[in-house]
Amino acid sequence: MTGRGGAGKTTTTSNLGVYFSGRGIDTLLIDGDLFLPKLSLHFGIDNPAVNVHSILRNPRINPFDAIYRDPRTGVHLVPGSPNIYDVLHLDHSHLVEIVSEYSKSYNVVIVDSPVGIPFDALPTFNIMEYQIVVLELERSPIYSLKVMLENELLKLKAIGDEFGLKVGVVINKVREARRDIDDVVDFIEEVVGVPVLGVVALDDHVPLAINYGMPVLAKFPRAQASKDFRALGENVYQWLFKGEGGSEKRRKLRHFLYDLSDVLHRITHWS
Repeated sequence: MTGRGGAGKTTTTSNLGVYFSGRGIDTLLIDGDLFLPKLSLHFGIDNPAVNVHSILRNPRINPFDAIYRDPRTGVHLVPGSPNIYDVLHLDHSHLVEIVSEYSKSYNVVIVDSPVGIPFDALPTFNIMEYQIVVLELERSPIYSLKVMLENELLKLKAIGDEFGLKVGVVINKVREARRDIDDVVDFIEEVVGVPVLGVVALDDHVPLAINYGMPVLAKFPRAQASKDFRALGENVYQWLFKGEGGSEKRRKLRHFLYDLSDVLHRITHWS
């Protein structure tokens, strides 16, 4: 999970964790932002005794001792340490070995990477298959879309391409009109050549849920952002397990065809 600071990487990571856990898929979330870890806050874990920093500093610790299960959502996660002294002089070169070990026990492992170019988590790209780039439109006006893409998406996509990853995009914190967003989706998919996996609305329920120590999909399942994260989860599921690309355009087409089929079915039986 990559993107600039404040784009919503951790929020997207935590809500995808809720979605996949709800589907019964063994999923592990790892806080790969070693300098500013925040994943634990999304699940109400204030000061985890054993964490990713612990096992990086002391290889004798069993990495599975750092896994926490959130009893409310069933999500499994490896949080980071909020202690600044745990960050200093940290050797993160073993992170790839730890992630590789976790991958043997889980169907899906999501690493919440640092902001911008994810140097701390970059070695893990060698064993990853997919990269999700989270773009935030709240601070990026539509008219400056090209600049945003050049500064963020193209650079992050280049990293994924270098490691042979399949790259997808999530457009987050959206408040623009649907027509404008459709133009953005078309541009990213047709010009940049990257599938847009989901579009998530700017929703006050998201920070409110974090204040409760829960992802919005679990705390406020009827909120607009929750509906969007649920649709995103379905697209990512199709992308990972069905090989269907899982783009936002295909999801809307599928739903349109389902709705059309339902209407035709009712007309036929009514006649």
